[in-house]
Amino acid sequence: MKVLVIGSGGREHALVWKLRGSRKVKRIFCAPGNGGISQIAKCVNIKVDNIRALADFAVKNRINLTVVGPEVPLAMGIVDEFRRRKLRIFGPDKTAAQIESSKIFAKEFMRKYHIPTAPFKTFEIAAEAIGFCKASQYPVVIKADGLAAGKGAVVVRSYDDAVRTIERIMIERALGDAGDKILIESFIEGQEMSIMAITDGKTVRTLLPSQDHKQAYDGDRGPNTGGMGAYCPTAFATPEVMTQIDEQIIMPTVHGLGQEGITYKGILYAGIMLTESGPRVLEYNCRFGDPETQAVLPLLKSDFFNLLMATVNRELAGFGSLSWRNGTSVCVTMASKGYPGKYSTGTPISNLPKKPDNGTYVFHAGTEVKGNRLVTAGGRVLGVTAIDKDLKAARERAYRLVNRVSYDGAMFRTD
Repeated sequence: MKVLVIGSGGREHALVWKLRGSRKVKRIFCAPGNGGISQIAKCVNIKVDNIRALADFAVKNRINLTVVGPEVPLAMGIVDEFRRRKLRIFGPDKTAAQIESSKIFAKEFMRKYHIPTAPFKTFEIAAEAIGFCKASQYPVVIKADGLAAGKGAVVVRSYDDAVRTIERIMIERALGDAGDKILIESFIEGQEMSIMAITDGKTVRTLLPSQDHKQAYDGDRGPNTGGMGAYCPTAFATPEVMTQIDEQIIMPTVHGLGQEGITYKGILYAGIMLTESGPRVLEYNCRFGDPETQAVLPLLKSDFFNLLMATVNRELAGFGSLSWRNGTSVCVTMASKGYPGKYSTGTPISNLPKKPDNGTYVFHAGTEVKGNRLVTAGGRVLGVTAIDKDLKAARERAYRLVNRVSYDGAMFRTD
């Protein structure tokens, strides 16, 4: 079988690596890929938003399955185009992808189907949003409606902060069209976790729970990023909590979408806050999390290709239960100095292990090969992952490898 993976980050490196482990997969392409992916798959120079070119490539190369990594092509309707050409593709169609591409769509959907989430109000006019904030109790969360690469949600702790944030998003257009509309929601506290479930629109298989770390600096300080690391599984996600999440959130979401005439096929990601009153949905994503995927997939024993094909073919009920390795996985993101703000690229990377020992993995996020050297090519550069018997041992193992790898300006959280 031939597989095409779309994307260029650490998540896509993990997807390619996991798919290579299936005996049925004979060849993997990745568009556009990165320096690490190029070592294990054929990279093709097609951008993720060039949907027609990607579909043409899949037809010409007789691709058996396409797996979409990032949210942008899903929101643009890549699945609709591939299905129109009778090409197998893993991911939700454009209508279903609104659960991520529109925060307002997602929150109004949750309200309609009684899926637990924080109270909220939506705004299209900055002055009205600012007026609402005068009487708000702080902190509150201000979210841009559209896609903002994981940087569209801001916790504000005062009226002045709220005004600055609203003006930055809606007037200064810091997030572009994503900030045409915003929502303001109550701040809720608890343990945050990421739940990724695979569904074919009827049946659901929930992956192990993970937790990522969004803030740039130790102690959850600094600006939001795409994710500075993750670990899996989370100890506080007990079997009772997971049953609650499946029964109150995941299944009602799939069934609610069905009632809206939407057959959701792909990954349903729910960002969950486990509060004193139970789990609450912070947000939905319509794709694998990044960096959660780099922590979760190394623990999966089940054949990944067969799992994705069963989903695409709406045969997930016959797949059976998922099988997992024992232990804990920790992924530490190594970034470029200045991320998530301005950063430089083209910095040589050295001391990468040619073949990490069993249980350690280096997933490339922002790298490329120039000449015969591997150099930095993005804000997040590497996802260094380790598995061991427990969280403490896995963490120590991951940081031993992090401290071995070097490039000028390497930035990572130590906690």
